[in-house]
Amino acid sequence: MSEPTGAARRRGPFQVGDQVQLTDPKGRHYTFTLEAGKSFHTHKGAFPHDELIGAPEGTVVRTTGNVAYLALRPLLPDYVLSMPRGAAVVYPKDAGQILAMADIFPGARVVEAGVGSGSLSTFLLRAIGDQGMLHSYERRADFAKIAQENVERYFGSPHPAWRLTVGDLQDNLSDTEVDRVILDMLAPWECVEAVSKALVPGGIVCAYVATTTQLARTVETLREHGTFNEPTAWETMLRTWHVEGLAVRPDHRMIGHTGFLVTARRLADGVEPPRRRRRPAPGAYGSDYTGPGSASGTATARPAEEPDV
Repeated sequence: MSEPTGAARRRGPFQVGDQVQLTDPKGRHYTFTLEAGKSFHTHKGAFPHDELIGAPEGTVVRTTGNVAYLALRPLLPDYVLSMPRGAAVVYPKDAGQILAMADIFPGARVVEAGVGSGSLSTFLLRAIGDQGMLHSYERRADFAKIAQENVERYFGSPHPAWRLTVGDLQDNLSDTEVDRVILDMLAPWECVEAVSKALVPGGIVCAYVATTTQLARTVETLREHGTFNEPTAWETMLRTWHVEGLAVRPDHRMIGHTGFLVTARRLADGVEPPRRRRRPAPGAYGSDYTGPGSASGTATARPAEEPDV
């Protein structure tokens, strides 16, 4: 049985072509690719790549200035934060939530809209494996090129489960029987109709948006469409802690808001979604509301809410 794509690059001694992450005494990271005969240079001296080729991970090397660096392969979260960028990357804390809450499983058939720099594509490909399918849509050719280079650099070769199309998802989506759809784009609500047709019953759509106005319109459009269950929306914040002896406290910096996530599941054809048993907040759909369901929105009327019992 052959190894999954990229697995051989994640274990064993360092080889030519491997990415190496050096950590200096102050915890700063430096990433480079091993090449025979080359040297790594810093303001604290240099050392030859050949010292690492054939050495195990966790090796400590010293520069000509006698400064010690710990050598490890970069983890995927490290890799995506240091990769060349065309567009902003999906942060690891959000990618992890997408993999978990959108239930990305080995062999899954996934459609992704908005490739950016390839961060989320790399996470998705590693989760679905060689037997899955990821069809990514990116409207900008320059972003698609950067993403393709980043993904192939991480896996060491083209991934057999990945297909990349330059163009808008709503105009080009031809996939059917899709298990999951991930929308990382400016206006995900424009894709709801196409996504509904592509997803299998029980399939999940997950949207990643930056602002509250995008969040509101995405949720309301999913509600109004009538083929999804009640959407769930949330954000994740990440705070590290300083732990040294009795000095145990939260770090002064944290990764706060990066984006909102919304998930909803496709209902079976012909099924009417159960009416919500939650009253809207007073004024939530007042005269100044212009989203889906309003006179100027995409639907003609809002369904009545069931009263609390």
